[in-house]
Amino acid sequence: RRSVLPPIVLEKDRRFLESVERYILTETEKVRGSERGPPEEHYIIYRNAFDKVIEYVTAYKNVLISIKQGYEGFIAAVKNGQKSAFFLHGRLKVLASEPTTLLYYRKRAMELEEKIHAIEKSSAKIQNLILRIKSVKKPPPKDTQGKTVDSSKPIPGLSLEESLNLDSLSKYLAQLDRKVLELKKEREIKYVPWKNKIELEQELLHLMTLRDTAEAKREKLKLRYTRILLVSNVISACEKSAKTVTLQHLLSQIMENKKDERAIGVLSKVAEDLLEYFDRFSELLPSAEYDPKVVSAAKSSRGILLNEETLKKLESVGCLQERNNLLIKYFEALINSTTAAGLPQISAMTLDAVKYALAEKQLNIVMHWVTQERLMFSEALGDVLYDHGKVDPSNLSKCLALAQIVYDQSGVHRKVALCLYKQGQIYTAVDYIRQLEYFSLDDYLFLLENCTATELAYHLGEEWFRNPPLSSLGSTVLALLSTDHRKHGFQLLEEMSKKNTLEQMILNDTVCTVEGWKKIADSCAEDKHEELSQQIISIITSQDGVFESTALEDEKDAVLMEHVFW
Repeated sequence: RRSVLPPIVLEKDRRFLESVERYILTETEKVRGSERGPPEEHYIIYRNAFDKVIEYVTAYKNVLISIKQGYEGFIAAVKNGQKSAFFLHGRLKVLASEPTTLLYYRKRAMELEEKIHAIEKSSAKIQNLILRIKSVKKPPPKDTQGKTVDSSKPIPGLSLEESLNLDSLSKYLAQLDRKVLELKKEREIKYVPWKNKIELEQELLHLMTLRDTAEAKREKLKLRYTRILLVSNVISACEKSAKTVTLQHLLSQIMENKKDERAIGVLSKVAEDLLEYFDRFSELLPSAEYDPKVVSAAKSSRGILLNEETLKKLESVGCLQERNNLLIKYFEALINSTTAAGLPQISAMTLDAVKYALAEKQLNIVMHWVTQERLMFSEALGDVLYDHGKVDPSNLSKCLALAQIVYDQSGVHRKVALCLYKQGQIYTAVDYIRQLEYFSLDDYLFLLENCTATELAYHLGEEWFRNPPLSSLGSTVLALLSTDHRKHGFQLLEEMSKKNTLEQMILNDTVCTVEGWKKIADSCAEDKHEELSQQIISIITSQDGVFESTALEDEKDAVLMEHVFW
């Protein structure tokens, strides 16, 4: 309830007081009208009213200022009390929830202890199972005692009477002893332990290193001797010629002759080294260490072992030893070594590598080779990947993507568009065709044969980002009718007719003229497609300003635009 102010004599003071009251009423109404009216806003309203009164009066200004200060001090005390009450309330909640929290922690600790006990119990079971499996798989101890012979069986090589005769048995025993001695001697003479072979191989490698160092030292000494002999011969020749020929001229002639002889020697040395390398590989291949031999064959000097004979030999060894990964390792080492050295690859070897990897279901290796550009790309390689997608439908999308990369690098643009279409990227295929400088009629017919003709013709015949269409239905059909693909042209028109899109495509066709469509209708009638011919005639005659006319006398006046490719 508002307090009643004493009467004010002056009109000016009365108006001021009314304005202050209106201000308080309007502001408090605004605060009450909102969802929440915090006391802070009421305090601000009355503080502003105090400020207006203090600014207006002159007689009791100090008194009003002191009243305002007391009012603000009271409000500050109330705020501090609210803050302390809020803090104490929160503190009380924390203290009240401590027993509950402690109870929850204890309960959680018990649950974790139970889980730890269960895990330890399960671990003990698994450990016992592992020990049992190890004991089962452990090889049985070798029996040091000799095999027991069943005395009831007859002795081989003796009759029943001889086996009962002591003299015959003693003779047979002496004969067996002699055989045992002979076998022991043969074992010492004919057979060598496997360790001896390893030692001999190591000794051979050591001797080969010594030979290489000796040959290098010999070459250096030979070169030094040749230089000394050359200088000696030049000096003696210069002295004999009575200095008519200069020393520099003689040196240049002799050096040219030496270079020719040295080149011939180098070629013969290379041939000898290659033959020696091949012989060593053939000798080491039957050993048990196959993987190093495969890698050495792939990295052979001058590619001497990169041929079909080596592939057949490795394949036969892999089949005999049941090691199907020999050729995979061979191809991996071959591709990695040629890529690292920057050497050109053999196209046939690349195809064999991809075919064998796909046959062994190693598609990930082929993906790595293609994406890292470690193969020699060709159309044949793309065909291999594309055909594998048909055989393996689960990896069809991967094979199409890889074939697309290979075709793109090989410049086979029509098959790139085909791969995009098979992946469902129709608009991407259309955009790719538009970016090409040249796309021939054969390429377009290839796409029509391998894709859904209706859908492809529709997308190629529509505008693309306000650019003119790549082709029109009329020009496409005319091109098909003028070649050996007449049936594809009729199939395209029939599919359009069945889907009720033929009229729309004819009306939207701005390339082919009415005469061209009439020629198409005539071809349909000649090929016994009367309904299709009548439908085309009815569509073109229903357009405004179009009427059926007779054939023109001059064929040059008939405008017929064939398919345009760029």
